[in-house]
This record gives sequence, C-alpha cells and structure tokens, in this order.
Amino acid sequence: MTGKTTPEVSETPPLLVERVDQVTVLTLNRPERRNAINRDMRRAIKKELWRADDDPDVHVVVVSGAGSSFSSGVDLPEALSGPSPRTEGPTPTQVLRAISKPVIAAVNGPCYTGGFELAVNCSFIIASEQATFADTHAQIGLLNGWGGSALLPRTVGLAAAIQIILSGEPIDADTALRIGLANEVVAHDRLLDRTLEIAHTIAVGHPGAVQRMLRLLKDGAGASVTEALALEAEAAVSFRTTGSDITERYGRRRSAAKGS
Repeated sequence: MTGKTTPEVSETPPLLVERVDQVTVLTLNRPERRNAINRDMRRAIKKELWRADDDPDVHVVVVSGAGSSFSSGVDLPEALSGPSPRTEGPTPTQVLRAISKPVIAAVNGPCYTGGFELAVNCSFIIASEQATFADTHAQIGLLNGWGGSALLPRTVGLAAAIQIILSGEPIDADTALRIGLANEVVAHDRLLDRTLEIAHTIAVGHPGAVQRMLRLLKDGAGASVTEALALEAEAAVSFRTTGSDITERYGRRRSAAKGS
C-alpha cells in the first residue's frame, strides 16, 4: 500500500488529574521521557493549578511523577528547536507561587533542573527514599528561570544552595532531609499514602485560615522580623471568623484526639 501516512498522535495526557476528597493530585505523565516538561505539560500544569485554586472544594494540591522519575526538567530538544518557553506567559512556578492553596511535592525519583525548580516552588517536599535532586542549569550553560536561585537559599541556606546549583551534583533523599530540602523521607511504596495523609490533615483545617496563614508565612519569609511581625498583626486584625465555627472545630479536634 502506498500513499501519504499521517503521523500517529499520542492521546496520552501529559498530566493526570485525580481528586481524593478535598485534595487534587497532579501527576506528571511522560514516564517514557522521565516526565520531561514539554509545552503541553506546562500548559496543563498551569490550567489545573488555577482550576484547583478556583475550586472551593479543593483545599490542597499534590504534585508527583508517573513511573520512576519525578521530572528530568524541561524538554530541552523541544525548547531548543521551537518557540521559547518565554513566549508562553507565566511559568508553572509563577502560578505555583501565586495560588492561595498549599501544594505538596511528592518526589518519587530523580528530580532534576526544571523539575527540581518545580519541586522547590511547592509549599514543601515529601521524598521517597529513591528520590534524588540536582540542578544542572549552570553545568550545561543555562540559568535558573523558574525561581530556583531565589527560593533554594531560603530553604537550605546560601552555602548549600551555591554548592547544589553550581556543582550540578545530585543529592540523595537523606541529604535532602538533613539540609531541609525535604520535610520527610518515606519508603518508596508509602510515598503517596503518606503525602495524602499530610494533605488531608491540612485539608480539614479552616480553609480561610489555612490560606491566610500560607500567604503570611510566604510573605514573612522574605521580610525582616519587624516586617513579618507587622504582617502578622495586620492579618490578626483583618481576618474574620466566627466564634461558633472556632468552637465547633475545636470540639472536633478534641474528640478526634481522645479517640486516637
């Protein structure tokens, strides 16, 4: 048979979306490319983050990777041969920093370069024992563009950030835990279960208070102690909730504590 053939177009979505109660789970889904972040995936990440932020029934977002990797970073062959990602509007990490809800990175394997920046921009990281982290931008002649150079020193300290970013050497999960990059390291087959446990614990909190505290913590982290205290005082005056809601939630927590 002769004639012109039409190239096959994969119908596999670059991002899987699942709701688990009040938690949205986003899974980077290009396992055959180690979840390299291409244009379609960037678009999907931004769309689903905004969607979760606009949905009052979603209180927490979890981001993880399909297969054995979290992400190898931006899809370089695509980025170098097509339009620059700079033409796409806000980056996924700008959206991450802008939304009002906590985002937990469940890092299941190698987490490199652009994928590393994506994880660092999340509210915090829970790592599998098989996770490794590296930023190879400087080693291959690129600069951070997704906030890594600004946020990593605030997470692990300046000296550790300089070593990680300039050397490009990978660090293992235990080292990530020791320097404060990861909050917890768990058995690989427990990663999503443990991350969802944490997410659900946050999700049952008062949504307005959780979101306001998240913003307060983020804004205060980049301020002086005096400025951070002023932000806290302003939030305490402007934030409103009801006494009955507080009493009800306090009672539920006490009952749960007694039953555990």
